[in-house]
Amino acid sequence: MGLATYVKESYSELTNHVTWPTWAEAQKMTVTVAVFSIVFALIIYGIDTVFSSAITNYFDLIKQA
Repeated sequence: MGLATYVKESYSELTNHVTWPTWAEAQKMTVTVAVFSIVFALIIYGIDTVFSSAITNYFDLIKQA
């Protein structure tokens, strides 16, 4: 099985056997992924900020002792 056969079979699979979403569905899914990515990034930022502050306060407390 050569490379040409692989490419032909792959193309056939993608054009004849894959169900592609409509343009509206693709846009809706893209917006959903973008929103959840932003929300997740904000949550990670918040957790990072809290831990950073806690570690800074901990080391400041050690310096004073």
